[in-house]
This record gives sequence, C-alpha cells and structure tokens, in this order.
Amino acid sequence: MTGKEDRSRAALIEAIDAELPQTQCGKCGQPGCRPYAEAIAAGEAINRCPPGGEQTVARLAELTGREPLPLAEPAQSPLVAWIREAECIGCTKCIQACPVDAILGASKRMHTVIADDCTGCELCVAPCPVDCIDLLPHPRWEAAQTKAEQQAYLASRAERGRRRHQARQQRLAREAREKRMERQKRLIRQRQRPGACDTPGPGQHRQRQMAVKAAEQALRRARQQMAHAERQGEAAAIEAARQQVDAAQRLLDDARTALHHTAAP
Repeated sequence: MTGKEDRSRAALIEAIDAELPQTQCGKCGQPGCRPYAEAIAAGEAINRCPPGGEQTVARLAELTGREPLPLAEPAQSPLVAWIREAECIGCTKCIQACPVDAILGASKRMHTVIADDCTGCELCVAPCPVDCIDLLPHPRWEAAQTKAEQQAYLASRAERGRRRHQARQQRLAREAREKRMERQKRLIRQRQRPGACDTPGPGQHRQRQMAVKAAEQALRRARQQMAHAERQGEAAAIEAARQQVDAAQRLLDDARTALHHTAAP
C-alpha cells in the first residue's frame, strides 16, 4: 500500500468514525467505535450498530458507496445506566467495565453513574453480581422536544463518548506501563540483593546480566513512549514520559554498576 493509499484509508476511517455514535458498546462485534470504523474500511458490514440506527447505516452507505442494509439488530434509543445504590455492594466490577469512566465509587463503597457521561453501552450490567443496575431512557433524550434538539444531544454524546474513551485508553496504557516498570524494578532489586549470593560467582553474574537486560528493555520502552508523546505534542504526556525515561535510565545505571562489581576481580 502506497503512502497516498495509506492517507486515503486513514481519512476514510476518520470519516466513518465521525458518523458512529461513540457508545463504545461492542454490539458491532468490535471493542469500540474506532475499531469498527477500521473494520468497515477493511470491508466489514455497515449495519451492525444498533445505537446508530438506520440513519447511521444510511450515512455509512453514502460514505462508503455501498448499498444500505437493514440493521443486523433492532435499533436502540439512547439509554442511561442507573445503579440502585441501596443494593450496591461496592465490588467495582461495573467501574472496570465502563468504557468511558462514567461510574464513580470505590471498593466496598456505593457506586453511582454520571448520567451526562453515560453512553448507555450496557457493559456494566452483566458484571454486576447483585443485579442492581437498570437501563433507562436517557433523560436528556426524553427531554428533547424537536428533531434538532435530539440531534444536538446525539452529537454531544458522541463527542463526550469519544473524548472520555480516549482518555480512559490513555489512562489504562499509562497504568500498564507503570506496572511493567515496577515489576522490572522489583526484578532488578531482587537480582542485585547482596544476600542473594554471598560469594560472587557465575550464578550472581548471570543474574545481574539479566537485570541489565531488563533495565535496557525498560529504557527502550520509555524512549518509545517519549517519541510517541512528542509526535502527539501533548505536554503532560511528554513530561510523564520524560520521568519514565529518567527512572529507567537510573535503573540501568544501577544494574550496570552492580554487574561491574560482580565482574571485578
């Protein structure tokens, strides 16, 4: 695929994604609206978005030059999740399932839904062990008196859903990086522990070689993240990545020092 074709496909994905409702519900068989847009660009059927309804199918047909098809599942009006708070046991499973971080709460504490941010995706319902989550018509949808007001609400929901889903994906990626870094720190500390091998020898030297390799890997990942943040031009992400690079470099320096001491006669 040429560079021009790549740009054309990327533009098509952006245009398709802009037409999707951004509920991130997965009813299309994909893990979110963006992956569904990518799948449509690759040939996936355009009729698998119940929250989008027939209007979305029609717009996607026009955009892709395909024939409009009947929805694979019945259309779904905008919904909101509602937690019966007196029955909530604070398990946090709904919080973990929410693709837009629209549920507040903590372990063993009551949870509640931020209605304005809820996309009605239904993903919080199944994990609830006490079945205390209801799906209701979204109050803002019901309050809309005209077609223009309905379209304004749908556009607002899509914009918020996309933004919050992207923020959640970034948060999860950051937490995963921090967990990897912490695991690597523990590994390096274990392998550098003086009591691990009282007499320097091949075993201790091998352990410290492995610690150096783990630290090098952590530094490579941190630098890759820095390059990505710089391409995105996000100041907060660049600063976080810089801190990761600095921490990884310190780990590598410590690991190399320990290896040098082991190798010294």
